Amino acid sequence: MSVLLLATLAVALAWPVPVLLDRARWVRRAPGTAMVLWQAVALAGGLSLIGTPLAWGLGPFGDHLGESLPAFVAALSDGTWVDRLEEDVWMPARIAAVTGAVLLAGHLVLTLAVTAWRTVTQRRRHRQMVELLATPPAERTVEQAHTRVLPHDVPLAYCLPGLNGSLTVLSQGLIDQLSEREVNAVVAHERAHLRQRHDLLRLAFESWHRAVAWVPATATARRAVAQLTEMLADDAALKSHDRTDLVRAIVLTGEAEGVARGTAGTDAGRTVPNVQEDGSVPLTLRFYRLLDPVPPLSLTVRLGVIVTALGLMALPVVLLA
Repeated sequence: MSVLLLATLAVALAWPVPVLLDRARWVRRAPGTAMVLWQAVALAGGLSLIGTPLAWGLGPFGDHLGESLPAFVAALSDGTWVDRLEEDVWMPARIAAVTGAVLLAGHLVLTLAVTAWRTVTQRRRHRQMVELLATPPAERTVEQAHTRVLPHDVPLAYCLPGLNGSLTVLSQGLIDQLSEREVNAVVAHERAHLRQRHDLLRLAFESWHRAVAWVPATATARRAVAQLTEMLADDAALKSHDRTDLVRAIVLTGEAEGVARGTAGTDAGRTVPNVQEDGSVPLTLRFYRLLDPVPPLSLTVRLGVIVTALGLMALPVVLLA
């Protein structure tokens, strides 16, 4: 029964649940709470995906993993698993299922490690190039520490996380075309990404997508998490800056991103390589949320969602145990 429930959970978290959550309108009222729920969906989905073949394969060796896993290893080591072939015609398929589950778990961990390594390496090279080409901002605009200005006419702004300190990178075009208040609103938005470590969240979901791209939920989750990080950064910026300033800055930088992508083959496009693009985040969604603000979800509802997320994460563990 537990195997059937695990399989049902894995299927549900691979398609209908992510689709419904992605379409839910309440998420823009509580992006932080929605982020917790998305992480629960990803974790529970991964455990269910690995746990289903593992639990089915080890079923004849015990009622739970604590019992069946040691018994299975012992049977493999002393060769008694061969005798079980006569007792269970599914034993070869069960061994294949266990092997597949172990390989899938290793694949997920290895993909995360490789993606993290490549990301850190690319960011280090990017930072070296930024330090070579950029200069600290003028004192009258933004704080000089941890901020660099690229000599680029197109208005651009992005954050560059790093192990030895993070940077907020602006272009001279952005400083020239925006007012000081608007520039500061953009900087607040980018520094919220750094402070809340949105790069780690997006890295985890990017790795998940790369590892099991054949699971429909991964692409949906990656896009949804990117949208939520932008909402969270917008909310952080609005705590200390005017809504109008942030919207005007988004309009200008959003239009500029399209120009920058369109000129990617030119020298101007290569001036700022590896710029963090949010092409997966529709600007219209951010505008709709900023221009037509709605009250946040009540504390009771948010607590209910968080409790649901915790229960969802615990469910595959309980079924396996």
